[in-house]
Amino acid sequence: MFLIIGLGNPGKEYEKTRHNAGFLAVEFLRKNLGDFSDWRLEEKLSAEISEGKIGKEKIILARPQTFMNKSGLAAAALAKFYKVKPKNIAVIHDDSDLFVGRTKLVFNKQSAGHKGVESIIKSLKTDKFYRLRAGIRPAKSKKRADEFILAKFKPAEELILKKVFKKTAAVIPLITKGEIEKATNIVNSPL
Repeated sequence: MFLIIGLGNPGKEYEKTRHNAGFLAVEFLRKNLGDFSDWRLEEKLSAEISEGKIGKEKIILARPQTFMNKSGLAAAALAKFYKVKPKNIAVIHDDSDLFVGRTKLVFNKQSAGHKGVESIIKSLKTDKFYRLRAGIRPAKSKKRADEFILAKFKPAEELILKKVFKKTAAVIPLITKGEIEKATNIVNSPL
């Protein structure tokens, strides 16, 4: 079993903001990766979940319904309930240091200041899980992250994001099969 957690903030006002790139990614995966159930709210897990399979591997997609800074509460509850070890968890989140269209796959890395990731590391008591970092910085922007993370993507950026999410959908099966070097090469290459 593999748990894929997309980070974001719940609520209409955050729906298509840059900070919700993780939510947008897991929704794309739900619709395009295979046969996944509709989202259902699991209050005891503080998350919306969708279940499906890739080949024979059961996959749980999750969108924490806590705010970003408390994502660890949902991640820990999900890991415990589904009995998933951290090495079988992938977290998809926004990265304000990367420009839109850039992605990185990392494992066993610190949060680099991302409060949602920090919360997950603290709650799981480890950083030994996969992270798919999706760039959200506008092209050539020198603004501070707090000046754009809650802004919506521009139409041209949404087209780029669609390509990013297609790339993510291509590497998830590789990650679940342990083909990490191949997945890393795909994710870390430019679009």
